[in-house]
Amino acid sequence: MLMRVRNWLDERFGWDELTAPLRHKTVPMHKLSYWYFLGGITLFLFVIQVCTGILLLLYYRATANEAFESVQYIMTRVQFGWLVRSIHSWAANLMVFTAIAHMFSVLFLRAYRKPRELTWVSGMILLFLVMGFGFSGYLLPWNTLAFFATKVGTEIAGQVPLIGKHLVIFLRGGEEVTGATLTRFFGFHVAVLPGITTLLLLLHLAMVQKFGISVPPGVEEQWKANPAQARAMKFFPNFALRELMAWYIALGVLGALAALSPWGLGTKADPFAPAPAGIKPEWYFLFMFQTLKLIPAKIGPIDGEILGILVFSLAGAIWLLLPFFGGLGRGRAHRWILGLGFFAVAYMVTMTVYGYVAK
Repeated sequence: MLMRVRNWLDERFGWDELTAPLRHKTVPMHKLSYWYFLGGITLFLFVIQVCTGILLLLYYRATANEAFESVQYIMTRVQFGWLVRSIHSWAANLMVFTAIAHMFSVLFLRAYRKPRELTWVSGMILLFLVMGFGFSGYLLPWNTLAFFATKVGTEIAGQVPLIGKHLVIFLRGGEEVTGATLTRFFGFHVAVLPGITTLLLLLHLAMVQKFGISVPPGVEEQWKANPAQARAMKFFPNFALRELMAWYIALGVLGALAALSPWGLGTKADPFAPAPAGIKPEWYFLFMFQTLKLIPAKIGPIDGEILGILVFSLAGAIWLLLPFFGGLGRGRAHRWILGLGFFAVAYMVTMTVYGYVAK
């Protein structure tokens, strides 16, 4: 029966021709091959986000008067609603974590080298979009922490020179965080960002398919010196089955977190109430937030917060274009890039931990 279905599809869609790239694709096998799973796990978590998000959309109402109550209804009255929301929230955090880990694995394996520069650029833009998902989705429950964290986040965006005020109005839908901000963030979260992400994700996967999976330079040199050491496995079904097991492990971790530590709701936002003490953004923004807090109010004639935002913006632009610096100075440039990567990991971890323990 399966062969008849396959033949039916082949006659109408050219199934064999469509699946030929998967049948011929191979994956290099070496001691660092396990890092290759991170991209697939991130994709898997994105699919979970889409599926659980659609379920939540059946009950969610994107208005300041009803948003909190609709989430409360999902968690208390809808069968397994609390679990679906908890999976959605935990999957969002795990997706950011695996996307960041994937980015650093690509950096340390030097998989950004020619001809994969645009693969890196598209992946970095996808990472920025993933963080945009987190920022826009955080406000949707319309609770106290989300409200004031969004207010602080958009105020930081307002410090951008020249376009800061226009950027705040664009994000908030006005001068202040109101129901219009909630509606706008809802539109970003369920329509604009998913549409852009899906198109860019298809482009990213197409480039991975075209250029294949990179081999670290050290392993590549060993294989050139001794071709008998070169090993690879077929992507389908060999590597695909291993990737499936990685998804299964990720699903187990996600299910355990969602069931054992359900995502809370807090209290409904009151725009007229004072901001809670010690309010902080989500963990993946915390290192930037804590850095801006430590910068003096004035550094010479320049406002300290504006200078910090400019430095982070410049760092983001340099990070996006890292592969194009690799050709300058050849090996020396790559060593600088690796050193920069190790510094970035240490800095982000240190400032994130400091942000959590600092008052």
